[in-house]
Amino acid sequence: MITAYASHPNHHSSSLTLYRNMVRNGYPKPNHFVYPNVLKCCSGFLETNETKCVHAQIVKWGYGGYLIVQTALVHAYLRWGSNVGVARELFDEMLERNVVSWTAMVSGYARVGMIGNAIELFEEMPERDVPSWNALISGCTQNGLFSEGVALFRRMMEDGYDQRPNQVTVVCVLSACGHLGMLQLGRWIHGYIYRNDLGLNSFVSNALVDMYGKCGSLSEARRVFDSISVKNLTSWNSMINCLALHGRSDSAVSTFEEMMSCGGEVRPDGITFVGLLNACTHGGLVDQGYKYFYFMIHDYLIEPEIEHYGCVIDLLGRAGKFEELIEIIRNMKIDPDEVVWGSLLNACRLHGRMDLAELAVNNLIEINPNNAVYGIMLANIYGELGKWDQVGKVRKILKDQRVHKTPGCSWIEIDKQVHQFYSMDKTHSKTEEIYETLDIFAGII
Repeated sequence: MITAYASHPNHHSSSLTLYRNMVRNGYPKPNHFVYPNVLKCCSGFLETNETKCVHAQIVKWGYGGYLIVQTALVHAYLRWGSNVGVARELFDEMLERNVVSWTAMVSGYARVGMIGNAIELFEEMPERDVPSWNALISGCTQNGLFSEGVALFRRMMEDGYDQRPNQVTVVCVLSACGHLGMLQLGRWIHGYIYRNDLGLNSFVSNALVDMYGKCGSLSEARRVFDSISVKNLTSWNSMINCLALHGRSDSAVSTFEEMMSCGGEVRPDGITFVGLLNACTHGGLVDQGYKYFYFMIHDYLIEPEIEHYGCVIDLLGRAGKFEELIEIIRNMKIDPDEVVWGSLLNACRLHGRMDLAELAVNNLIEINPNNAVYGIMLANIYGELGKWDQVGKVRKILKDQRVHKTPGCSWIEIDKQVHQFYSMDKTHSKTEEIYETLDIFAGII
């Protein structure tokens, strides 16, 4: 019964209740097969007190030397990330480790953002299986290390026939391809899915829609989206956000309306409205965007997050509706961030509102005093209005504070490899050829 309850997340508390009764009665005595299931249920709770109590009982009954119990303990302590040190101590004390134990520790490090530790441990593994590779690739993509995730995928492909990617692998790598704009590799993975009969479940299909959309191939994104027989909320969100990202405002709105016409089968969430508000912003659909913002709060009872505020502030700012814009900022239940104040500053530049521009810049500098972009924008606004004395004052302040603009970067995919460049970058192996070519282009222009 404990095992049966443990296999269903909604019944974990029932499993623990049975275990407690078992311990309280003293008969039958728990064996080492019981504890992995009990620990699995403990890891579903936010606090680790339950895990620690069960751990103490494991030691008391003498089951601490069993590999399956040790691995379950490592899993349980890693579940919420607050006991990584304890998990590592247990891992180091294990006299015998299998690939599941190693993978649990790698996955735990990756989950809490300790990617360096995860990679170091991964390289020490005596053997690896597909879940091991997935744990690290997933950790890289979830922590924004997309190039590293793609590099690991390539290593996995070269590692041997028994380490072939599965659905989890391709979902993670497709996410990385989308963020890096690696359309060529994304298409190759799409073909790999068909060639190896991996199947197109909802996770894989949604990942393909997201990848194609972020890479700018909206026709391929739409083709995959239309092929999904049962579309879930993630499917609709991926398509709406992709269309919004590339300025297809009318298509994004019509896709949302198509979703809403499904008879209540799919209910929009906060992510849906981020895409929808973005679409309205890019398309200048002010009244429609403001209406959706109102519907989100009052009809769907979704509490606005900072992304929603950023979208609607940008939407109203571009239209010059400063009265409504300021009212929203004043009534925000969360502190405005750089995106909100930055949107206001952009609107001020567009409409010449110096009073509000100074308000925006003061708040931006308070949030991030080391970012020179905002001061430069304020100086540019003054310059456009011919207030050169104010331009000089702002530039002097920036110079005195030794604040510099962070250089931008760009990247390009060539033969499935991503090459990244920064302004005045000289770290690339072909720097000399690159700058010679740039000089040629500059001469032609």
